[in-house]
Amino acid sequence: MENTNTQYTTYLNILKEELVPAMGCTEPIAIAYAAAMARKVLGALPERIEVEVSSNIIKNVKSVVVPNTGNLKGIEAAAVAGVIAGDSDKVLEVISKVCEKGKKDIAAYLQNKEVKVINSQSGLIFDIIVTVFSNTDEASVQISHFHTNIVKVTKNGKTLVENLGCNDTPQPDKTDRSQMTVKGIFDFAQELNVSDVKEMLTTQITYNTAIANEGIKGKWGANVGSVLLNTWGNDVKVRAKAMAAAGSDARMSGCELPVVIVSGSGNQGLATSLPVIEYARDLKVDNDKLMRALVLANLVTIHQKTGIGRLSAYCGAISAGIGAGAGIAYLLSGEYKVISHTIVNALAIVSGIVCDGAKPSCAGKIASGVEAGILGYHMYKDGQQFLAGDGIVEKGVENTIKNVSRLGSIGMRETDKEIIKMMLGE
Repeated sequence: MENTNTQYTTYLNILKEELVPAMGCTEPIAIAYAAAMARKVLGALPERIEVEVSSNIIKNVKSVVVPNTGNLKGIEAAAVAGVIAGDSDKVLEVISKVCEKGKKDIAAYLQNKEVKVINSQSGLIFDIIVTVFSNTDEASVQISHFHTNIVKVTKNGKTLVENLGCNDTPQPDKTDRSQMTVKGIFDFAQELNVSDVKEMLTTQITYNTAIANEGIKGKWGANVGSVLLNTWGNDVKVRAKAMAAAGSDARMSGCELPVVIVSGSGNQGLATSLPVIEYARDLKVDNDKLMRALVLANLVTIHQKTGIGRLSAYCGAISAGIGAGAGIAYLLSGEYKVISHTIVNALAIVSGIVCDGAKPSCAGKIASGVEAGILGYHMYKDGQQFLAGDGIVEKGVENTIKNVSRLGSIGMRETDKEIIKMMLGE
């Protein structure tokens, strides 16, 4: 694959669009980003805030700590953090710099000002509208479909920005992912000029390893990473799961360290990258091979998520764990056939795990996804595999991925509704 051809450029652009830094769970951070932008448009500190969000946003914000807020949780905290201390120019790192006074001001605003949350009736899976009010002025910012996609900005009834014709696939300012294949991803990883991805992947390695190490040594969430190491030892198969889980535990509990996300999710970024990094270190491979394995893992994760969508009742950590399994298979064998069978085997094992929002138990699901990825590889190397007709498995990795996409995007819609009702006590 020549680095001047369209396919090469497409895969490279997808990586550049997806592998971006973020601090905190990305759904509350998207709310904070919209709120910071709304205050900027308003030009004043608002007297009250109204936040209209779709049910899946409620699901993913309800139980996670918003970083730099003094351990506050929820939609209201995210919106106020964006209004009081947000820097909209930093996008998904919008509240990465909050001083102690800022934290106190956030708490005071929540105690003394009105912050109203409304469940959106737009029908969109991903929808956030933050409206801020000051005297007779008001401003609103709407983010839809993905975390940084501002589709409408208004001030005092006048529309300043409007781009409402977008939908999930293809995304309006993103590269079309509809032609992605595992074989295309493998070829790209093989022919890649590593200098094209070195900066973004070095950042992914540095950021994600740092928060995972913090998760291992600190007391965050359910400490799943530490439990894994204390129970099963320091073997690379255990470390691969433990590091990914530890990073998630820290992130879900408000750790103020950034991660490099994948498919709009920090948990998916951690689950995709950290197991591959651990295996590369254990195998003592050179940096070139690590970079190629990470490229493959990231793109396999993105490929799976393209058909499912950003938010679903299907747990995205599973897609990421399987992406990691593909990257590990690349390090251990380097063969396309082994990688494709690893993916199919892993999908057959864990494709029924549901997403019930962002919270500490995500770390346990990440460990399960990575375990399935590793098992999928060892099954095939031992001469074992799941065959077409075994449940949703079909002949060919792309056909199985399509079935899982259908399961996640269509089959689990009612599941998603029931999960949200349970979480809201309905």
